[in-house]
Amino acid sequence: MSTVTTPPTGLTAPATVPGGPGDQPAAGTPAGDAVAAPAAPRRDAEASRAAILRAARYLLARHAHADITLKAVADRAGVSAPLILKYFGNKDALFARVMSFESDADALLDAPLEELGRHMVRHLLEGQTQRGADPVLRIVFAPLQGEQGDILRANFRTQVSERLAERLSGPGAGLRAELAVSTLLGLGVMYGIARGTHLRATSVDAIVDRYSPAVQAQLAP
Repeated sequence: MSTVTTPPTGLTAPATVPGGPGDQPAAGTPAGDAVAAPAAPRRDAEASRAAILRAARYLLARHAHADITLKAVADRAGVSAPLILKYFGNKDALFARVMSFESDADALLDAPLEELGRHMVRHLLEGQTQRGADPVLRIVFAPLQGEQGDILRANFRTQVSERLAERLSGPGAGLRAELAVSTLLGLGVMYGIARGTHLRATSVDAIVDRYSPAVQAQLAP
């Protein structure tokens, strides 16, 4: 099991966000009777957590960890700062989650080995086309982040590259895993960061057909 490295502990500011479910009409209300309009439904908790993580990733790619405030994350995510504290505890806990690749690797590597290259390419491209980002590409920004960059690199090695290597048989598994991941990252940089015009004008299916053999070739002994 891999270990997530956490950034230095900062001050915490625990808070809670009150609020209950919307009002519901009483059971057995006769048809046609007037009832109070239900309260607006609360924002889905999972959607809120995802928005917070996306906002924190975006800001970490562009600013030093120490310069990012919870208010900045909240403003970008469209939530309140107390809601971030409710879901993640404090700023350091939030960014420890942001700097972990554990759940991202779960999705990236979720395919049989013989189909893994194709799955990895499609997963990255669908992250770009459907969500506008792929969390694995956070590693590209690690050199900008000082101490947090060291944490990102260590987590990426153990949670992505080494985890992939454990699935490979034959000699040079570690090298082949790193080559496969670097091949994938090259596509991600060209598609999501350099925003290659020809690449982005091509369908995901066509890119998967053309590019996935290059990734799969690195996985073979």
